[in-house]
Amino acid sequence: MPVYTTDHSTTVLQTHSWRTATNSAPHLLPYLKPDMKILDIGCGPGTITVDLARHIPTGHITGIEYTDDPLPEARSLAASQGITNIDFAVGDIHALEFEDDSFDVVHVHQVLQHIADPVHALREMRRVVKPGGIVAARESADMTWYPENEGIAGWKELTMRVAKAKGGNPHPGRMIHVWAKQAGFEDGKVKRSAGSWCFSTAEERAYWGGSMEGRIRSSGFATIAVEGGFAREEELEGIARGWRAFVEDEEGWFGLMHGEILCWK
Repeated sequence: MPVYTTDHSTTVLQTHSWRTATNSAPHLLPYLKPDMKILDIGCGPGTITVDLARHIPTGHITGIEYTDDPLPEARSLAASQGITNIDFAVGDIHALEFEDDSFDVVHVHQVLQHIADPVHALREMRRVVKPGGIVAARESADMTWYPENEGIAGWKELTMRVAKAKGGNPHPGRMIHVWAKQAGFEDGKVKRSAGSWCFSTAEERAYWGGSMEGRIRSSGFATIAVEGGFAREEELEGIARGWRAFVEDEEGWFGLMHGEILCWK
């Protein structure tokens, strides 16, 4: 079952909508072919999915999400950009409703960290990818920032604590290749790499810090944190102020490293 610790509120979708295939799946792009059939699991508002669709003009991509909440926005995005080789549906990564050997590529981005049994999920992904096909995953591994900021430090500690308590696996990028082998992929067929995001310009700080400030003030995560006894309202306010200070600091810098894998069946 999903253990996602937030929701698909406006502030959460704002964070996800920045993501594209270029900034979030660069490890996969060199391996795409125009006629591929792709499954994108945990597609959210569809920005990565739509961008991947452009790379397979004679192929097709299906984006699935465990809830319908973000899918109208995803369909609207595809329609607004004239992308027609795409569809979206509700689906469960633990029990994919597709036949064996159905896709050339199965892709996830920041999804395995939100579920209790990522190895089972990778087995399902391996099942539905064709022989010779690719299962691609990218998950956060670590983060750092400048200058020191008690609010952001409190945010990192709180998000880790909530995720672990809910059965998730926060920031597992350093070990997803191990999960892949446990799921049945041979060691010689798992390519490992690392990628990163960096937010330092005024525009980048406004996007990243502003969206995080909004999420800590009003999202499913904020509700879970308070109602679950993980934090008090005043603690959340302190975290929000920390993000606002980051946005307004011209010297502010935030880096996030990701672990990436490409697994051949």
